[in-house]
Amino acid sequence: QVQLVESGGGLIQAGGSLTLSCAASGPGFSNSAMAWFRQAPGKEREYVATITWNGRRTDYADSVKGRVTISRDNAKNTMYLQMNSLKPEDTAVYYCAATVSVPINYAPARISQYKFWGQGTQVTVSS
Repeated sequence: QVQLVESGGGLIQAGGSLTLSCAASGPGFSNSAMAWFRQAPGKEREYVATITWNGRRTDYADSVKGRVTISRDNAKNTMYLQMNSLKPEDTAVYYCAATVSVPINYAPARISQYKFWGQGTQVTVSS
């Protein structure tokens, strides 16, 4: 029932910053944990960050910790991923995802926990 659309990707230089957005529609979004995943060419999709449905708890993959901030604005039905100090290794298609309705402090990092997915937005970091 939830539909997700990512935006904000593009081509930037290493060391730059970029903010991705994920617009959600459909019932139940505000009660869903959400996450960002990414997939580089030739690699499997990997976890980036997750956030509880009320935005109070966040978690990050070690590869991006300290450089990335996940947030959400349920009133606007939007989730964000702010990325700083970008590296060429961050080049990937970035996907937003949402669970079905979950407890208030639940924010899983496993792909299998997410039911709804966007179609991705490309981030390319030049060296």
